[in-house]
Parts: sequence; structure tokens; C-alpha cells
Amino acid sequence: MGRPRATSPAVLERLAFELFARKGFDETTVDDIAGAAGIARRTFFRYFSSKNDLVWGDFEGQLRRLRALLDETDPHTPMMDAVRRAVVEFNRFDPQDVPWHRQRMQLILGVPTLQADATLRYSSWRSVITAFAAERTGEPASALVPRLTGNVVLAAAVSAYELWLASGEETVLADVLDEALRRVSTGLSAVPDGAGPVPS
Repeated sequence: MGRPRATSPAVLERLAFELFARKGFDETTVDDIAGAAGIARRTFFRYFSSKNDLVWGDFEGQLRRLRALLDETDPHTPMMDAVRRAVVEFNRFDPQDVPWHRQRMQLILGVPTLQADATLRYSSWRSVITAFAAERTGEPASALVPRLTGNVVLAAAVSAYELWLASGEETVLADVLDEALRRVSTGLSAVPDGAGPVPS
């Protein structure tokens, strides 16, 4: 009896991550992943458009979840408190999923061939935060404060992830993110909701 055929994106991800851990990301091919799953190469592409795409998982679905968390916040909650709570909740994982998420983020932040993809995905993630800040401030997304909010929150999140990956497994990702965003909010919270453009 051989390995059962993989029939879901999640199973393919786990098999691929096992191969990445053994062989390295660049050394693992789509054919390797398909072979380990017992499926044809063309079947792999029914689930993912590329090996890079597999690393990110259901990214669009995750962006929808982040938008939903932001939309569900109390409109009376200060903007940066709302962002912090949504981002922290967005990055909570079941303990059994943490090792897989750690491996995913080690690949995303550490493999040079994934950096072009990362730039595009980060832009989409940042746009969610920027749009929320625009709604809260009453400014267009192209204005300074929404742009600044999106960029700074993304930088804080990436910094928190880098620290988490460099720390021991006892470090809780949500705690590091919460601290990073609290530090950011001490600067950005000076801009009240609905304040409009900063006077020149």
C-alpha cells in the first residue's frame, strides 16, 4: 500500500512543508510534492498556481477574515486599539498549528526566492489596514494618515514575527504582536478618529 492520494490543499501543504524541511525550498520541485502526494503534476495545479502560492496557503481567505475582524470592532473603540485587537486575534492559532505556522513564516521571511511574492502579499495585507484607517479617519486611503497606518502596522507585524521566529518556542506570537502594536499606538493614537487632514 502506498501513501493515500492527497485531495485537499491542507494535505498538500503539510506534505510540501515536510519536503521543504528535508530538502530545502529551492531544491523541492512541484513534481516532488505531487509524487509525495500520489497525484499527477496537473492535479497539483488545480489546488495551487505555483510552489510559492502553496507556501502562502489560503491567503485571500485570510485577508477576508482580517477585514471581518476589523469590521466587527466597536466603532467607539479608538482606531489603533481596534487595529491591534484585530491583528492580534487574526494571528492566534491552535497550539497544534503553531509549528506549521512557524515553518510557513520562516520560509516567507527567510527564503530569497519568495520575497517577490511577499512584496505583493504584504501590499494586499497593508491595503486592508489602510482602508480601515481611511474609514475611521474620514480621509481617502491615499491620504497621509491611512497610508502611514498601513505601513507602520505592517512594519510592526513583520518585526514581531521576526522576533517570534528568533525566540524560543515558549514565546507566544500574540503577545509579541500585542506589545509591538501597543508601542506603535502610542504614536498614532495622537490622531483622533475623524480628525481629518493634519494641518500644515
